[in-house]
Amino acid sequence: MATSSPPPPPPHAVIFPFMAQGHTIPLLDISKALSSRGLKVTVVTTLQNAPFISSKVSDCSSISISVVPFPSVPDLPRGCENTASLPSMELLVPFIAATKNMKQPFESLLKEMVGNGSRPICVISDFFLSWTLDTCRSFDIPRVVSHGMGLLPMVVLKTVSSMDVQREPTSVSGSVVELPDLSLPFTLDRSDLQPRSNDPEDDPFSRMIWEVEEADRNSWGVIVNSFQELECEYVAALEALHKQAKWLDEQDGSSAVIYASFGTQARLSGDQMDEIAYGLEMAGCRFIWAIRSGTWASDEGWERRVEGMGLVVCDWVDQRSILAHPKVAGFLSHCGWNSVLESLSMGVPLLAWPMGAEQPLNAQYVAIGLKAGLMVSQGQTTALDRYVICDGIEELMGGEKGRRARERAGLFGTMARHAVEKGGSSDKKLDELIKCLIANKKK
Repeated sequence: MATSSPPPPPPHAVIFPFMAQGHTIPLLDISKALSSRGLKVTVVTTLQNAPFISSKVSDCSSISISVVPFPSVPDLPRGCENTASLPSMELLVPFIAATKNMKQPFESLLKEMVGNGSRPICVISDFFLSWTLDTCRSFDIPRVVSHGMGLLPMVVLKTVSSMDVQREPTSVSGSVVELPDLSLPFTLDRSDLQPRSNDPEDDPFSRMIWEVEEADRNSWGVIVNSFQELECEYVAALEALHKQAKWLDEQDGSSAVIYASFGTQARLSGDQMDEIAYGLEMAGCRFIWAIRSGTWASDEGWERRVEGMGLVVCDWVDQRSILAHPKVAGFLSHCGWNSVLESLSMGVPLLAWPMGAEQPLNAQYVAIGLKAGLMVSQGQTTALDRYVICDGIEELMGGEKGRRARERAGLFGTMARHAVEKGGSSDKKLDELIKCLIANKKK
């Protein structure tokens, strides 16, 4: 008599909330939603937070709680395991930093799960627990990051961060912050933004936020506590901020990527956009192309041919993060000075295609003076055909001139990092500026 095999175990999800009620409750809601769909759910928390969580999920038999110890650190009162117990919110950053000491017991917990044949399909962890990304990677488990805020503030804060907007506190109106390609139903003022230091190394809060943002970009996905009808117009903007890094991570190890963008001011004709599209295709190089045109649309045949080879982004892009990615080896640029600095600071050579203003001077300085890039065309023109574009890309990405430009760009990338370090040239110049301004005020 044949015996039937036992049914496979249900998919298993691990939920790791931050130790604050406002962060925990939404993740308990998603825990119950997953449980109702047949998943096994494990909520990870500390001893003192376990009773509250148990009271919220006790009616769900497929949700269990695993307790890991909260570390005892000198900066926090003994027994403080939730932000509600902090005597002052000035201790929030030390509290978040203390959670990093939970990494080892969390790793042990995941190891036990894997060993028992209950490997999680994902870990959904709070954005403050950015260190869980490394743990998840070590087990090859996807990390999904959870934010306690809605889509609109997430998009605003991430866009502001990618633009490196100064965020000094101000109590007066009039300091309007403009966000390109993002339409808000209100006027954004600097006073609406949390102030952050320009030097994360000297400010624990700014350093913590930088770590959170870096882990966000490299996590498998993002889950937001909202619903489509409420914030539908901001979904695409948030997806765009995460899409580029995900696509770059998926490229083959040997595949170099060229990034193409011509700034926010350039207005290219539909015919010229076609030439760029076909030039990118003909070069046969993987590419990310950030476009600003609201009218141009590629033909279906082109989209089909470049599928998997190229990514076209029509929304705001985090340009610095793209240029910082190790797969990006070239930048087809209009050579606005911000783009030049961002590219060379990341050690990425430029294929210069100036469009106007001082850009022809920037382009020649990069290509001829610094030898850290190439001119897409020797003649100063804003109209180029696909063959010229293709030749320029092929030379930058695979030619001898491109190799030499990449070496030079790498040197300038090293110099840029040293310049902003403590004691570097830019660091010293900023100190000198502050001293001069203070001395002038005393006159």
